Amino acid sequence: MRLPDLKNIRLNKKYVRIAGVVLAVIFVLLLIAGYIAYTKREAMLQSAITKAKAKAKSDYNLDLEIGSATFTGLSTVDFTNITVVPSQRDSLINIKNFEVSIKLMPLIFGKVELANVVMQNGHLNLTDINHVKNFDFLFKKKKDTTESKKIDLSDLSYNLINQVLYKIPDNLDMTNFLVSFKTDSSSFSVLTKTATIKDGQLNSTIDINNGGATWHFAGRMRASHKDIDVKLYADGKKVQLPYVDRRYHMKVNFDTLSTRLTSVEQSGGETRFYGYWGVSNLVINQPGLSSSDIVLPNASIDAKLFIGSNYISVDSSSVITLKKIIAHPYIKYTLSPVKIYELKVNTGWTDAQDFFDSLPAGIFDSLEGIQVGGKLNYSLNIFLNASDPNDVQFDSRLNKDDFRVIRYGKVDFSKLNGSFTYTPYEYGKAMPSRTIGPSNPYFTPLTDISPNLQYAVMTAEDPSFYSNNGFVEESFRKSLATDFQEKKFKRGGSTISMQLVKNAFLSCEKTVARKAEEMLIVWMIQNDRIMTKDRMLEVYFNIIEWGNNVYGIGEASRYYFNKTPSELTIGESIYLASIVPHPKTGLYSFLPDGSLRPGLVGYFNLIGNLMAGHGRAQQDSSGYGFYSVRLKESLRKEAPADTAMADSLIKHDKEENGDDALPAAAPPPVVKKPNFIQRIFGKKDTVPKKEEPKAVIDPKARLKAEIQKLRDDEEQKELLIDTAGKTRKEIRQEKRRMRSDEKDQEKALKNAVQQ
Repeated sequence: MRLPDLKNIRLNKKYVRIAGVVLAVIFVLLLIAGYIAYTKREAMLQSAITKAKAKAKSDYNLDLEIGSATFTGLSTVDFTNITVVPSQRDSLINIKNFEVSIKLMPLIFGKVELANVVMQNGHLNLTDINHVKNFDFLFKKKKDTTESKKIDLSDLSYNLINQVLYKIPDNLDMTNFLVSFKTDSSSFSVLTKTATIKDGQLNSTIDINNGGATWHFAGRMRASHKDIDVKLYADGKKVQLPYVDRRYHMKVNFDTLSTRLTSVEQSGGETRFYGYWGVSNLVINQPGLSSSDIVLPNASIDAKLFIGSNYISVDSSSVITLKKIIAHPYIKYTLSPVKIYELKVNTGWTDAQDFFDSLPAGIFDSLEGIQVGGKLNYSLNIFLNASDPNDVQFDSRLNKDDFRVIRYGKVDFSKLNGSFTYTPYEYGKAMPSRTIGPSNPYFTPLTDISPNLQYAVMTAEDPSFYSNNGFVEESFRKSLATDFQEKKFKRGGSTISMQLVKNAFLSCEKTVARKAEEMLIVWMIQNDRIMTKDRMLEVYFNIIEWGNNVYGIGEASRYYFNKTPSELTIGESIYLASIVPHPKTGLYSFLPDGSLRPGLVGYFNLIGNLMAGHGRAQQDSSGYGFYSVRLKESLRKEAPADTAMADSLIKHDKEENGDDALPAAAPPPVVKKPNFIQRIFGKKDTVPKKEEPKAVIDPKARLKAEIQKLRDDEEQKELLIDTAGKTRKEIRQEKRRMRSDEKDQEKALKNAVQQ
């Protein structure tokens, strides 16, 4: 195909003249508008300032004062002596000189973009004295008489980021701008001595707390082009974040913090941010996380943040790097119509040694120096619908391929297979050491421990001990649901294997680091077959605490009952199982005559029935030995006579140690097992007792209690499912059947009350 010769193309002169006239008219109009705007700009400026003052006063009760404001160029305004003072509060802002120029072309299209900013001698003063803040106007909601509109997070975030980026000028010259914050007990200050942006490059020198440290922000800053690559570092030392220590009891410092924004897009009802955040030599110290410093030599996330109309998510194509570990996270938070939380993490197959080498120092101290072989792949999946937290999905697994321990590091986990010295700690103080082996007269082989005790403790603490791999995923799932509903860590999911590892190798401190280390060690012991199940149970019974300075079942059986472990009855065994989660309260369960407090009979029936259901005990309608348990006579004087005091002490111990997390540990206050009708309508107990004022029974409250009891019973039954020889599908089907039965019973209860 031959292209036309442009020289031979002639434009119609008529159209050329029309186009020329139109352009000329537009040019003349622009000149007229520009002249009018230029001649009237001072008046327009003063009018705008007057409106700004009035709005600040009416909307926020702020007194805004400007010493002078004049145009010094076509689009440049120079301000002097700017002050902002909240009514009856300390002065908030004071700026001596402020000069700003606006880009003209974006302004034609309704966008306000800053071209140049010069700021000299400014002070942003934040105070919180005697519970009076000079910035509390920021938290006051304006009255809105219009109907509330549904917020589109995608539009909101896109507009917000643009507003922020457009307010960062292409060129900046800032000197001596102070930001200070003062409370009744503390204060800190940040003085920007110099900060410049020139030709897209940011440089700054920032003084922290009057010479305490010097920080620098430096890097590429082309904000209006959504192109930012900036680093924060300090002169000759680490960056120590101020205020965080006082506010959160946490120390955070690092060498360099990097942030990069490469693109912001919006399409298809979704705003997408592409960026990078990284830190080098990060050190975190917070007692709730770890008792020692947590050190991350390098960590980063190359993130793709997607925001839709009702959700915020981190896309699975994002990459987290932690030393040699690379993982792909997926995080999504849906706000409406109901709140939904989703989290997925997958590392893919990685070299096992790289995995262990990348574990942060301060969390996995006992694994320091370990040498391993093979490959590992970690995956996590959590899905929680806030409207139905009990149906939370939880799946956490560390898969292996030819994994093996070549050499132990700081701690040799195989030491538990032979005699070893065990030193328990209480509140950080070492207690007398015990030898766990035949040389200790109180050491008791598993074969010499009464089956009553073995089954009672396993039923209460870990029903599937012999069939699980050290973890009971269903317990973790239920714990997550309970903790979410209670808004605190109330319930745990520790198995016997986890309790053994905690007692044998770790401190009893309640930190995130200790729990993470405990779980990884349990996984190693199970997957590398370091110990047999029988040996684990034997060591467990011989090292756990059963009372004040009472460790091991050999000491405990003699301390409470003056018996050997092989002589324990079913009642004595269930009692000992009841105090495992809170051993220091052991004596509080007894009355001064040596008998058990009546409130424990419900616990005995619960554990006894569960044992009988699995052939571990004979069915018993008289409390499974409850009424025959007697504390040895020499200890009876130590049992508190006041039942209310005993309950208070037990409650305090649970709150201090978090032991109310264990569902079987809290004995229900049931004196006598009622029948179906009695449970609903509260028929009197036929056992003679002291006459008391009659209480008005609320059927709804009674129904709620009975439904909760059904759910607790169903939960215990699920934990006791025999998983041996069954596929996952068969186990799921059995759980669904049990839940269906429980729902049918709930329905029957509700119908009975309505009738």
